[in-house]
Amino acid sequence: MADIPFEWLPLDIAGQVFPGQNSKKWANVYRLTVCLDREIDPEKLKVALESTLDRIPTLKVRMRNGFFHNYFEVNRETCPIRHDIRNFCYRIDYKENNGYLLRVYYNGCRISVDFYHVLCDGNGASVFIFTLAGEYLRLEGLDIATNNFVLDVSKAISSEEAEDAYLRYCGKKAGASLTDPTAYHRKGTPMAAHNCNYTTVYMSFSELHSLSKRYGVTVTELFASVMLDVMLKKQRLEGKVRHPVSVQIPVNLRKFFPSSTLRNFVLCVLVSIDGRKKEYTFTEILESVSSQLRRINNKDAHGSYINSTVKLGYKAIRPVPRAIKNMIVKAGFLFGAEYSTSVLISNLGAVSLPDSMKEHTKSLVFYTGPGLVNGARCGVACIGDTLAYTFSNRYKEDDIERDFLLKLSELGIKTTVETNRDTDFSTLEGVTSGDSYAYSDELFIPTKKDRAKLPKYTVSLAERLKRYFSF
Repeated sequence: MADIPFEWLPLDIAGQVFPGQNSKKWANVYRLTVCLDREIDPEKLKVALESTLDRIPTLKVRMRNGFFHNYFEVNRETCPIRHDIRNFCYRIDYKENNGYLLRVYYNGCRISVDFYHVLCDGNGASVFIFTLAGEYLRLEGLDIATNNFVLDVSKAISSEEAEDAYLRYCGKKAGASLTDPTAYHRKGTPMAAHNCNYTTVYMSFSELHSLSKRYGVTVTELFASVMLDVMLKKQRLEGKVRHPVSVQIPVNLRKFFPSSTLRNFVLCVLVSIDGRKKEYTFTEILESVSSQLRRINNKDAHGSYINSTVKLGYKAIRPVPRAIKNMIVKAGFLFGAEYSTSVLISNLGAVSLPDSMKEHTKSLVFYTGPGLVNGARCGVACIGDTLAYTFSNRYKEDDIERDFLLKLSELGIKTTVETNRDTDFSTLEGVTSGDSYAYSDELFIPTKKDRAKLPKYTVSLAERLKRYFSF
């Protein structure tokens, strides 16, 4: 077992906003699911999980409240694993799940982990779940190599893997604006609390890549354009063209600022089309999206954003008491934040697995979790030639997903769909049904009975006060 080099840890700059967003019904939770070529044995998964948490102890933590901020404390309890549920990515309660801020599930050949975003971004989550899956396969008797996504669990976490990379790369240049205008939203009939509709669309990456090259854009730019086209048409049909239509795209900053951090190191860029000015053809949308992204998705622009984020989160409001900071964050999130985006598309990018593991891995699926007003929060993940595009939709209506599938079919892309909806998307042209057992039938509604008292402090009063008042 690797040594844990810390007993407590401050939240990173990005993570500081998430506790303030938390409510009894919603938190920023997302999920990764790895599908292997064999049925999951829960007992072996437990052993693999313990080793993985020891290797990545920045996730082996519970939340504590300080006077100025929340902070992480090493969690010595066992992290539970459970058979999967239908309505995953429900809100986080710090006193549930033995205090862990991630939840681990299994179902058939699938291993799934729900991550509270305060812990890490999609890159860190990918490393965690593939290290977990790799260790599980070793317990199955397979010889699995290691790399940057499948870590060696016998080693200790490095200082760079545990770093707050925002602080490392913060400079003195003028910062960028952190606010955006209100955007159009396709609303509908909300699901009950702790519920969400999920739909995963599988397609061939090579076919999609060929199509994007034909248009002279990236795969992410193609997806953003398809979603903008869908939303612009919906807005015009409603007869209320009052706001721009926008897509928010998280960017992995490690591509611009080298870091091995397994915590948060991401920012979001926004591209938009203003349908109030004119009607746009799909080609015009593609050209606009590509032009916008290539103008704002660069090291200088991201450096300015890092400076603004650190200045606000670490310097300007650092000495403000936690309770007041959380109230400010909650108000800003409820009355701004998601209202500036019509669609979220989070693309994990290329995941490179060792050949010894690749042959036992069927797919990776990324669920962004439900939004508060958004009906189109989308996660993209790809293993080999299998790309999974997943909708998280808090509304009962399925027209956004249908229009997306029809547009892909129009572009010549064949798709396979798995969903927890009672909907048969295979009636659409170019669409086939996937695994009917991909989603569990078990609904889980959290109650007060699931809460438990956190263990008492085992450190001295002086140490407790040091952590409590540290900022």
